[in-house]
Amino acid sequence: MGQDSNAISRTVLSVAYPLTDVGPDAVGGSEQVLTQLDRALIKAGHRSIVIAAEGSKVTGTLIPAAKAKGKLNDKVRRWGQQIHRQLIGEALSKYRIDLVHMHSLDFHQYIPGTDVPVLATLHLPPDWYPNSIFKLKRRHFYMNCVSATQQRRCPASSLMLPPVPNGIDVNSFHSNGLNGQRRYVLAMGRICPEKGFHLALDAARQAQRQCILAGQVFPYETHLKYYESEIVPRLDSRRRFIGPAKLGTKKKLLSHARCLLIPSTVAETSSLVAMESLASGTPVVAFRSGALPEVIEHGRTGFLVSDVKEMADAIDAVGELSPEECRDAARTRFSAQMMTARYLETYERIIEKAEVEEWDRVRPGTSWLFAW
Repeated sequence: MGQDSNAISRTVLSVAYPLTDVGPDAVGGSEQVLTQLDRALIKAGHRSIVIAAEGSKVTGTLIPAAKAKGKLNDKVRRWGQQIHRQLIGEALSKYRIDLVHMHSLDFHQYIPGTDVPVLATLHLPPDWYPNSIFKLKRRHFYMNCVSATQQRRCPASSLMLPPVPNGIDVNSFHSNGLNGQRRYVLAMGRICPEKGFHLALDAARQAQRQCILAGQVFPYETHLKYYESEIVPRLDSRRRFIGPAKLGTKKKLLSHARCLLIPSTVAETSSLVAMESLASGTPVVAFRSGALPEVIEHGRTGFLVSDVKEMADAIDAVGELSPEECRDAARTRFSAQMMTARYLETYERIIEKAEVEEWDRVRPGTSWLFAW
């Protein structure tokens, strides 16, 4: 599924979570991965169709889903799922879709009822999904994880393909190279309880460092309550919350930060922001949560810590780490090109397998002609 002039052009329908935007400025990791894949498909000569919230910015064709207004609750989620079911059905009727790639937590609520091949990428901790997805009885359905750690936490399932590690556009991030002279520490992401950003603010205070917290507070009740009760009381003239950071602002913040703090209390499946930080020459100090030890090389590109005190101590120690070592790690390990190439190869194998099985159903005994 590469750029060979003899390659077959495919049409891939990518489905985002119903209530979030897709594009270069997207906050969530799944939306950022989808954005990279959408771009890669077009670059490789394929057709990319994306179902995502209106206002999303894609390289291919956007099928916009209505955007929710006000607080997000179960009623709004069900409304978003119903819209996705309708839009997926309309897309399958309008276009000849070769494969559907689903990126959302609730994909099982609107998975197509047809035999079109489906790949569902699990971007979140396995126990956030219903156990039924690992036993789903559907032709041409597959799943993949984004890290080896995440896959080890999944129930055994014949539907699971090898993990495809996340990647970023490393060359679009730049380092100022002056790690020892950088003043503030940075924390960045969705402002919600499991990300633990109140602990980052506590660590920065203990280390007597300025801290910038950037991110979006989505209008879920638990997120809003967390922000008001745990974040706001910890803010002052040296610990500031600046809200969502668009891509350009994010790059500047990362390149000038002393280090990035990731105090996540949930088993992270990967960390795009950690990869972006390393690509900016900025070390990462993180809790040993989920797959973070796969991203951060302790003592080389950052430090893995167990509590707030260790995080505060590590903030002082990062001045000894080399920005260029961080950049080298990002270049060699977290390339978006490697990620998208793996996905495009996976797409082609899934599509070809479905075509072979369909041919064998129509003309039994001849599928060996098409085996790869």
